[in-house]
Amino acid sequence: MTTFYIEQFGCRTTQADAAAIERQLRDRGFAAASESASADVVIVNTCTVTAAADAQAREAIRKLHARNPAARVIATGCYAQRAPEELAGLPGVSWVVGNSHKPEIPWLMDSMVGAAAVGSADGFVPASELGEEKFSLLHGPAKILTGNIFEQRALLAAPVIGGEGNHTRPVVKIQDGCNSRCAYCVIPFVRGRSRSLKPAQVIEEIARLSAAGYREVVLSGINLGTYGRDLWPRVELIELLRRILDETGVERLRISSIEPMDVTEELIAMFASSERMAQHFHMPLQSGCDRVLAAMHRWYRAEHYARRVELVRERLPDAAVGADVIAGFPGETGAEHAETVAFIERLPFSYLHVFSYSKRPGTRAAELLDQVAAPMVKQRARELRTLGEAKAREFRHSQAGRELRVLTLRDQRNSADTTPALSSNYLRVGVQGEFAANEWVDVVISEREEGIVGEPVT
Repeated sequence: MTTFYIEQFGCRTTQADAAAIERQLRDRGFAAASESASADVVIVNTCTVTAAADAQAREAIRKLHARNPAARVIATGCYAQRAPEELAGLPGVSWVVGNSHKPEIPWLMDSMVGAAAVGSADGFVPASELGEEKFSLLHGPAKILTGNIFEQRALLAAPVIGGEGNHTRPVVKIQDGCNSRCAYCVIPFVRGRSRSLKPAQVIEEIARLSAAGYREVVLSGINLGTYGRDLWPRVELIELLRRILDETGVERLRISSIEPMDVTEELIAMFASSERMAQHFHMPLQSGCDRVLAAMHRWYRAEHYARRVELVRERLPDAAVGADVIAGFPGETGAEHAETVAFIERLPFSYLHVFSYSKRPGTRAAELLDQVAAPMVKQRARELRTLGEAKAREFRHSQAGRELRVLTLRDQRNSADTTPALSSNYLRVGVQGEFAANEWVDVVISEREEGIVGEPVT
């Protein structure tokens, strides 16, 4: 039996793609290997949001080929869509498959196995056997299968149940692609237009997960707030959330990153009215300076963003509010960086995800002449990360003494006497005692030297 292993990089959306591919491969009779060193085929699902992500994927391919030279490597994902030639020349890579053709990977696996069965030396599949599918490129050591991502209509969807914390918190991708054109972002060019899973399919999947015993489900997407705008009849995200609560038994529903302008008073009120909605908003900020936001082609200004945070705090005073921030966008001055720092300091963030600006080929920002020097970008990123750590400490301190209901995570324990768990407001807690995964535990929060500890309420 042919075995496969999926090496995963990137965001929850790429993880959901990998989960869908794994489900399809298992359905076709392929077996998942426990590690890449023992697999016949290794699928490397790449990210390309930064140059560091590209380098990480290349290094991983080199290492897995060194560990398992006999394995055939299929490189796929966002990097494969953006720059397939760069991956095609790496040792061990047999196929490079862009996001445009990612749904064809199970078929390719069938073809590779079939070709090997009839004695083909390298599993080569003639282009004529691909029917109407066309190669955009066909040269070099590996075969490349990619096409116009903006013609992509399929949406790979399967819950992500493996990985950190997700033994108890499956992630369901309900939306993919993005219609925005932020100046720094390559994602629309590697994932295509926004497209949504139909509400009935979402509800069916979540109902199945709930019936299987999963208590928290996370909804993810590239631009989650645009969910349903491509469907006919049009559906809004808040409508879907209401239907999920009304039509499924899921005990806690969490949404991943959502753009600030999609965090409306109506959405916040809905979160405040239901204990089943996780009290957690992750809203990308990117900059606290209006001039930089305009240069980034973001659709809001700093005070618009601040008002969203204030609205959340007014209705949900203990909710977690997280943000993405980019350090060193082209043209950003020292004064403008200081403006972002001051903006973040005055708002009640729970945590920050800080990214050093990375030039992405094909984006508007990559063509700007006033790129910030790399050492300065690193310095600004360090300052923002230090501020993010301070914000996280403040938030943890604010939760001390509160009674929270937490969901225990993996069976792997934090220490000899605590079990890892997660609260509705995204607080990582070590629950005193030994508990199985996927259990609700009511705890009183305390701060200790080893971290945030929850003492079970008896």
